[in-house]
Amino acid sequence: MAHENNHNMIVGLDIGTSKVVALVAEVTPDGELNIIGLGTHPVRGLKKGVVVNIESTVQSLQHAIDEAQKVADCSIHSVFVGIAGSHIRSQNSDGIVAIREGEVSREDLGRVLDAAQAVAIPADQRILHTLAQDYMIDNQEGVREPLGMSGVRLEARVHVVTCAINAIQNIEKCVDRCQLEVDEIILEPLASASAVLTEDEQELGVCLVDIGGGTTDIAIFIEGAIRHTAVIPIAGDQVTNDIAMALRTPTQYAEQIKVRYACALAKLTGPGETIKVPSVGDRPPRELSRQALAEVVEPRYEELFSLILAELRRSGYEDMIPAGIVLTGGTAKMEGAVELAEEIFHMPVRLGSPQGVKGIDDVVRNPIYATAVGLLIYGLRKQNESLQAQSAAHNQDDKKADVFKRVKRWLQNQF
Repeated sequence: MAHENNHNMIVGLDIGTSKVVALVAEVTPDGELNIIGLGTHPVRGLKKGVVVNIESTVQSLQHAIDEAQKVADCSIHSVFVGIAGSHIRSQNSDGIVAIREGEVSREDLGRVLDAAQAVAIPADQRILHTLAQDYMIDNQEGVREPLGMSGVRLEARVHVVTCAINAIQNIEKCVDRCQLEVDEIILEPLASASAVLTEDEQELGVCLVDIGGGTTDIAIFIEGAIRHTAVIPIAGDQVTNDIAMALRTPTQYAEQIKVRYACALAKLTGPGETIKVPSVGDRPPRELSRQALAEVVEPRYEELFSLILAELRRSGYEDMIPAGIVLTGGTAKMEGAVELAEEIFHMPVRLGSPQGVKGIDDVVRNPIYATAVGLLIYGLRKQNESLQAQSAAHNQDDKKADVFKRVKRWLQNQF
């Protein structure tokens, strides 16, 4: 019997430059995520995280969704979708409002976030996220949860993320053509962070680097809140192209060689290790040392890590991340990547795998699926917030009804 995509089921759709990943999870009675379905398919319709061929992208999405439905034995109707690309912009802002009834309500929180996101953005961009960093009530700083607190003035510091309107519309169009609804579109590094970063790291100060096929996404967290996001349009595809050019081999073979044999640090390879390299056309395959392959790959990783370091310095947070760097994404899995990163960043570096979910083992333990798992975690959090808001609104209605009854009773007693 097939399940329906109801409130006990959440679907994450990671539309990457090199592949689409669809993950299906059910919410267990104790509120945890159990992954029950996985579908993946190569994609050719994206370039650096942006849709450039709708027809091709739709076909890839449909293949991944169909596979996930088959594995999970369910029917999918709505998805949480990730977005990335060099069109993403971000800035920090703040807003201030008067607290209406002497106590911070959900309405006050909504108003202060609206005030904080009133920033000048280009006509071709729209706001994707307004993420609260912290609040200030009157002169009391560093308030994390202001709801219910007393005061006169409420101030919020927020991180505003914007994206290109046409990029988000094309993603929505592709999902719509697969007969699916979009629950929400989420910034991919924000999703990845939900899956791979610990609370301690986010509190202490950490930089997440998600290296995919077409883009490298950066997110900096300090004191439990996101402070900076950026996207670098260099990632795994450039490494594949370098291998294809240097070794004179077709791109599909270059990708296979990269995944199986490549190393980001030449000194970690043994001098006697050799690999077979397929040639172009009818020429016979050639033998090459693994060290020579590493010497092709290492400069590209060095360039990428240098660009990340430059972005860190530009953000002003380089000295505020004692927890160091967490690498995730498929391209971060390469042997030697963590060691090379430590040499360049001069701070602790670890490889981040998805945490906080149960189910299919190869998904839970694999950095390739960090964004897709993060979309599920983000979706669960949004679902819980929505239920809490509904419950609060229901309680408010009950209170109003109770007051009305008491006034009515008093009036009846008076006359």
